[in-house]
Amino acid sequence: MARTRRSIAGSERPARTTRQRLGEYGEEHVRRTVSCPRCKRSRTFRRLPNNFRCADLICDFCGFVAQVKTAKARDTATPIGTYLGAAWGPQKERMDAGIFTSLYIVQCDQAQPLCASYTAVFFLPAEAQESDMFIPRQPLSETARRAGWRSFRIDVSKYTERLIRLA
Repeated sequence: MARTRRSIAGSERPARTTRQRLGEYGEEHVRRTVSCPRCKRSRTFRRLPNNFRCADLICDFCGFVAQVKTAKARDTATPIGTYLGAAWGPQKERMDAGIFTSLYIVQCDQAQPLCASYTAVFFLPAEAQESDMFIPRQPLSETARRAGWRSFRIDVSKYTERLIRLA
């Protein structure tokens, strides 16, 4: 049985996993510390609802949208190379249409994963992305709870010179 927690209203909802908490930390860290690359305003990023397709943040001034990927690493100064994506279907549809979403990569120190002073942020603009960076994973097995669902990985190892370190 899945772990649950009670909300203020009393209804039950699933407890957040370690990876979900890490992802939320990364989104919140970018929201608080990074200025919008389009309008240059600070503290204008807002988090989009969970399960919003292919985007995590939006600038409430100019409408710029971005995706945030968060990972733990031994060395926060250099990108680890491969990051877990989400649903492959919506990502593939956007790529086929030539639409890419700018990407923030948040790397946290393995020893201090939720500590801002041990966190690095890299930025990869949509214009610097290519389709071969996005690698589909195998679909989930027939016995999985979400059988057939497919995710992807983002491999930036060949494109590290395109990454901009922000913090």
